[in-house]
Amino acid sequence: MSMSPTTANNLVGRVFMPSELRFAAMPPLALYIHLPWCVRKCPYCDFNSHLAPESKLREVGVQFVSDINTKDTNPSGLAEQGFADSLPLALQRRYLNALIADLDQQLPKIWGRKLYSIFIGGGTPSLFAPELIDELLGAVRARLGMPQSGEITMEANPGTFEQARFEGFRKAGVNRLSIGVQSFSDSHLKALGRVHNSRQAVAAVRSAVALFDEVNIDLMYALPHQNVEQALADVAQAVALKSTHLSLYQLTMEPNTLFAAKPPPLPDDDTLIDIEEAVHTAAKQAGFEHYEISAFAKPGHRSQHNLNYWGFGDYLGIGAGAHAKISYPNRIERETRHRNPVAYMEEMEGAAQPLEVRTLAVKELPFEFMLNGLRLIDGVPESWFVERCGRPLSDLQKPLRQALEKGLMETRPGLFKPTELGFRFLNDLQEIFLAS
Repeated sequence: MSMSPTTANNLVGRVFMPSELRFAAMPPLALYIHLPWCVRKCPYCDFNSHLAPESKLREVGVQFVSDINTKDTNPSGLAEQGFADSLPLALQRRYLNALIADLDQQLPKIWGRKLYSIFIGGGTPSLFAPELIDELLGAVRARLGMPQSGEITMEANPGTFEQARFEGFRKAGVNRLSIGVQSFSDSHLKALGRVHNSRQAVAAVRSAVALFDEVNIDLMYALPHQNVEQALADVAQAVALKSTHLSLYQLTMEPNTLFAAKPPPLPDDDTLIDIEEAVHTAAKQAGFEHYEISAFAKPGHRSQHNLNYWGFGDYLGIGAGAHAKISYPNRIERETRHRNPVAYMEEMEGAAQPLEVRTLAVKELPFEFMLNGLRLIDGVPESWFVERCGRPLSDLQKPLRQALEKGLMETRPGLFKPTELGFRFLNDLQEIFLAS
């Protein structure tokens, strides 16, 4: 692969730049793989997802709930149709080849480092054929070996559920499935523009629990017209299905989404607080440990890949729009790949590097570290700032003093942990660590 003079000069400059960082060892290294296609773009989603070329759902179908008690066993009108054929196999193969080429380009950056975990996200990765997921994971293992944590996660959508496909993903080496249920209520699924119904969601989770060692269920709360009892019913159903992990997210209006342009009727602030407290309490009473702002796990089933994110570990990212964070002896870099999957494939086929690289300034590291670490309910060891930022604790002295004076941080030796007030106003706490 040839490299332009400008690119080569930039690389040489970064490699030999004077360093203010001191690492005793490199942080853990995970791998994120982005598969960007969906059968429908959900109206609340701001992820890098693109409509599958053969999908029949060309428009985002959003119907706000006028009567939340109306029974609707098939809200999308498409149950049982299946969507696996919406992504042509030839396109899947072309994208797989681009992913492998991308990974090969990244290998010189991480020679000698062990892989900690793998996460295949999207989009809807379960649109891809199991045999191609098998080939993808085989290519990763051939280059980086098995992940040290043993965790290989893949996201799946109940709308793409087929028993044989789930079995194929398991045989390919996936051992943790994360299912984007969002709600078990047909009316709320319609309000969210989802392509599956409650019956399909239950069937997908039951199959996953039977096949996989670890199963996460994504649920959203504070949905249009939702009350406390309805939110609790979703959690109760997830618990009854015996998942090992719950991710409980508040529905928010993200920029550049349909919901941002046409907001649905959401619960008021008082109801939102009541719903959040109720679903968190229900998950904990069911034996799930609340270990991160939105994450709950049965003992021994915490997400190792996400813990690496929150602990400011490193991660390679391959695929359209994928992000990466890589530490070197003299710097920490963040990478962003081009979002358009067709442009991404074309550039990989031309042996180009479709990414933007930014070196983190020393003054940015306190905020970067705390933006992740302060989400952990048990706190983050202060030694990790030294180990994973390569900087002394004195860099944190001024913002820490401010946070303590405002009652947002606990005075715990060896640990950075928000107080109850700090978790309630987490954004304000994190902003204290922003460089002026």
